[in-house]
Amino acid sequence: MPDSRNLLSGKSIYLCGLILLSFVSVICAAFSMTGGDDFDIARREVLLRRIGHELLLQSGDSTSRVLPVKKIAENEYQISFENELTFQSDSMVNTTRRLLAKDPLAGDYVVNVLNCGNSSVAYGYAISKNKKDDIVACIGRKQPKACYMINVKFKPTGLNTAKKGYLMGSLLFFAFVGFLFLRTVKPRRALPNDQCTQIFTFGRVLFNAQERQLVINKKTIDLTETETRLLLIFALSPNEIVERSRLQKEIWEDKGVIVGRSLDMFISKLRKKLEFDPNINIVVIRGKGYKLEISS
Repeated sequence: MPDSRNLLSGKSIYLCGLILLSFVSVICAAFSMTGGDDFDIARREVLLRRIGHELLLQSGDSTSRVLPVKKIAENEYQISFENELTFQSDSMVNTTRRLLAKDPLAGDYVVNVLNCGNSSVAYGYAISKNKKDDIVACIGRKQPKACYMINVKFKPTGLNTAKKGYLMGSLLFFAFVGFLFLRTVKPRRALPNDQCTQIFTFGRVLFNAQERQLVINKKTIDLTETETRLLLIFALSPNEIVERSRLQKEIWEDKGVIVGRSLDMFISKLRKKLEFDPNINIVVIRGKGYKLEISS
């Protein structure tokens, strides 16, 4: 019967691993196009810088610099200038439309020209894939010479939205599979039937689970079957909290009955048999369980 349980558990672990591997492959495939996106985004920044350059030329400035383009949000960029400039509203609209038409990711976008001093909007417009949906006002007006910053906000592409969906879905999936995986693996970690040949050493104590014995300072102390199973769970998780419910379930559930006070009694017996080494103790963690505390 234990062998069949182990086989079933092994198959469950294998299945979880296979599902994880398959899902990782799908996610990797979905994100394999990121390199192309990075290139397009870098190209977009060059186009934005070119917009700034042409606006300076239209303002009669061929010597001052366009400052480095800043990415101020996920899909928003800022163009700023070394010196003040003036611009014609219709020229700015035509320049941005012409240059950003070369950006494959730039479908719809909004342009706001801000005053440097107080970030108030001096001029703004919206461009859409469908020209009839453009929002452009104040055509033909020349803006006074001043310090301006130009913010360009792009509408997220469907590809980016899909990738975010993949990412959120993958996180939820991994959390769920991880939960199932831990539920499968964790109980096997402390099953006495699988670990009965192990010998543990902590402090000056040698614990032989197969022989049901403790050896402390060359003194041999015999353990009962229940004491051995209980100590084995602690030995597999030294200095870690072991829940009371877990101990009760793994020690007594297969006997068809769980008696709350039985656990306290066996913990007390184990403490007495371990008291020959003052660096080892089973301590109570209130509201949680117990811990095999091993001091160095």
